[in-house]
Amino acid sequence: MRATYRVLAGLVAVGVVLQAMFIALGWFTAIKDMDDGLVIDKNYDGNIGHTLHGQFGTMVIPILALLLLIVSFFAHVPGGIRWALYVFGLVVLQIALAFLSFGVTPVLGLLHGLNAFALLAVAAIASRRAAGAPATATETTTEATA
Repeated sequence: MRATYRVLAGLVAVGVVLQAMFIALGWFTAIKDMDDGLVIDKNYDGNIGHTLHGQFGTMVIPILALLLLIVSFFAHVPGGIRWALYVFGLVVLQIALAFLSFGVTPVLGLLHGLNAFALLAVAAIASRRAAGAPATATETTTEATA
């Protein structure tokens, strides 16, 4: 279970990097399209980069964070539940900041970007803690009998 915890936390961290790549793709594509004559107005739905960023950020990463939290109860990683809660909380905050940035003020988008760095760091730390966690007596016995 520690390996599952480590992989899930690592996937959240990789997901944050992919999110940055998707949004960069989205806006560089939009800028290129505008240079080619596209008019971006209230009817513009975005492009593949915007779509990937939105879907990945509202579906894939939250599912990974929830699975990490569930696995943390069984993984026997020192402080694992706490770090999984940090990851999950930052994912919830990230989604809230995204919706608030559209609904209240775009300036909150700055916090959305900043929180992404925090989420990347916390998920990477959680993954690293699982990789360096000592094996429990049960895991050692299971490995010895295999």
